Amino acid sequence: MTTDPRLLALLVCPLCKSPLELLRDEPQRPAELACRADRLAFPIRDGIPVMLESEARPWEPAA
Repeated sequence: MTTDPRLLALLVCPLCKSPLELLRDEPQRPAELACRADRLAFPIRDGIPVMLESEARPWEPAA
C-alpha cells in the first residue's frame, strides 16, 4: 500500500467513517489501518486494506 498522505486521507473507517491511522510493523512497512473511535485495526494484506469488520482486531491506541 502506498503511504501517500493524500490517498490515506480518503480512507475512512467502514463502521463510523472516522479518519484512519496507518500502523507500521517492525521493518516500518504498512501493516494496518486503525480507527481510534472504534478501537479497531484493519489489516493490510499484499498492499490492500481489508476493510471488513470481521477481519478487524481490537486495538488500544497509545495515549
